[in-house]
Amino acid sequence: MHPRTSVAADKATAPYGSWASPITAAAASVAGRTVEGLAVAGDGRLVWVEKRPEQGGASVLVREAAEPGGEALDVTPRGFAVRTLAQEYGGGSGAFAVQGDTVVFSNYSDQRLYKQTIGGGTSPLPVTPDYTGSTVRYADGVFDPHFGRYVTVMEDHRDKSSSPVTTIAALNIHDREISEPTVLVSGNDFYAFPRIDPSGKRMAWIEWSNPHMSWDKSQLWVGYFSEEGEVKKKICIAGGDPMLVESPTEPKWSSKGELFFITDRQSGFWNIYKWDEQNNVVIQLYDLDAEFSKPMWVFGASSYAFIGKDDSSNKIICCYRQNGRSYVGVLDHDSGSFSTIDIPFSAVTNIISGDGCFYIEGASASLPVSIAKVTLDEKKTVTADFSIVWSSSDDVTKYESYFSLPEFIEFPTVIPGQHAYAYFYAPYNPSFQGSSDEKPPLLVRIHGGPTDEARGILDLNVQYWTSQGWALVDVNYGGSSGYGRKYRERLLGQWGIVDVNDTCSCATFLVETGRVDGHRLCITGESAGGFTTLACLAFRQTFMAGCSLYGIADLSSLRAGSHKFEAYYTDNLVGNKQAYFERSPINFVDKFTCPLILFHGLKDTVVSPEQTTKIYKAIKEKGLPVALVEYEGEPHGFRKAENIKFTMEQEMVFFARLVGKFNVADDITPIKIENFD
Repeated sequence: MHPRTSVAADKATAPYGSWASPITAAAASVAGRTVEGLAVAGDGRLVWVEKRPEQGGASVLVREAAEPGGEALDVTPRGFAVRTLAQEYGGGSGAFAVQGDTVVFSNYSDQRLYKQTIGGGTSPLPVTPDYTGSTVRYADGVFDPHFGRYVTVMEDHRDKSSSPVTTIAALNIHDREISEPTVLVSGNDFYAFPRIDPSGKRMAWIEWSNPHMSWDKSQLWVGYFSEEGEVKKKICIAGGDPMLVESPTEPKWSSKGELFFITDRQSGFWNIYKWDEQNNVVIQLYDLDAEFSKPMWVFGASSYAFIGKDDSSNKIICCYRQNGRSYVGVLDHDSGSFSTIDIPFSAVTNIISGDGCFYIEGASASLPVSIAKVTLDEKKTVTADFSIVWSSSDDVTKYESYFSLPEFIEFPTVIPGQHAYAYFYAPYNPSFQGSSDEKPPLLVRIHGGPTDEARGILDLNVQYWTSQGWALVDVNYGGSSGYGRKYRERLLGQWGIVDVNDTCSCATFLVETGRVDGHRLCITGESAGGFTTLACLAFRQTFMAGCSLYGIADLSSLRAGSHKFEAYYTDNLVGNKQAYFERSPINFVDKFTCPLILFHGLKDTVVSPEQTTKIYKAIKEKGLPVALVEYEGEPHGFRKAENIKFTMEQEMVFFARLVGKFNVADDITPIKIENFD
């Protein structure tokens, strides 16, 4: 039994979905602050980018308080937002870099790089030319103190007649006069992780080319600098063997000048490797059927770090993902010994090393997304001193008695002997219970990507539903990350089939195991999850209503309008022209049989708002209940708290009116639903 589903005599009995809860949409919308990248400044204090829905989605660089328990301080002033649009999705740590007390960051509004002194009270100064219309973007930069410059991935959109040109370029950030960047590495479609060794003689980087995504096939290179700072010689370290499919990622140089990286060449799982430069071979440091990295949707991921800054250190702190849970371990890269450490996070996103400590970005079923500081003893081993530096929701503990804890489930797919995974949240409220003759409605939630992963962590967006009496399940269908290459590649050529089958199989499994009401199944998804939602409604009869948030209705239109980063991604997942037509929900509106509500931001450059308008009009003409909400100024993924709140409320009341047949406890004024009295 779920740890919080027991029946209590002092609880009021009320229909599922109608329970009153303090976890409102308003509470959930402002609890959605996220951290986007970590770095350590010269004074040893942590800096990070914080996205704030309550400030219209502003992305602010923040510095750790000087004393424990103190208040963190904003670094970037109002009018600036630390966010890059490179590869459209940008990236947390990829939007800024820190050296000493200097930060260089990408500013959202003009995509120029700016330099600022941390804690000096100075205003940011531009260090790149002012190109009209944000046509040149920068990401994943690092300081190069040996040549007094800044090295960064540069994405140039100035030539409108062709695709953007991506290079690794160097910038002079010390002269008062702004000069044009100098290209160091070019010729491939994509670059990431330019990393310079401590001696300043070499640079490592990752590159890949269309039609591949970086997590399908990429290469790790090392280039040697000339005396003038040009890359004069290049060596492919991993990914160059045509007989070996691998996707190296996250290269890092140790203080001794040794190159480490992560790749999946052996077992199909991302593990940590080291380059033996003398013999030009790579060595696997530890073999585990677990993911030590993740697909590079955004720049700047950091899944491991070196403990200590001196040359005697031989330990790596790292995180990995296995069977739906994250673990943190210490790897001795000389002996190959490995040990895990006990932390209260079940999902870890980033790790960086500090002065006598390391910082972890993570969360758990009862802890929201947070940054924790873990101190080390004199022998560079981990102690039990674990403290929270930052939390996405400081006062979330006041709702703890209402939390539904996720159950990691493995369920059968339509392929005999094959399984997929999900996190199931039973309805829970300390003041209410359902009647013994009723089972709860179910909301099936589909993650985006589609190469992404649900992680079973505390999310007030989930608790908003469960505390009001809904069951909710987050599905990791075949194609999701976190379970190795073989699991991820289930979706190649099968998008719109495997994800749809697994989603419906999960809902059916929960009905057959007696957890939910089979007559009140609803589905929701964002972006690629919106596509799976629409496809389930078009091609299956499992669900009674659906919600698509900036979802894909027309695969052909998606492909035609795709930006460079995803130009061939859809081809890899769909396959051929016939499949594009046969799997696009917009072409089969006649097969829709249930109500649908849609949301889209009008500034979305990833999925055109026209896709949502098109499916809305078609469903309306068919005569089914349908509603559409469009937001001015919102990009792909809503960033403003008021819009997040409105979306949650309208989705809740839509399902309640059309499927639940109950009244929600919150006072929500529903929007107009076409074809519904």
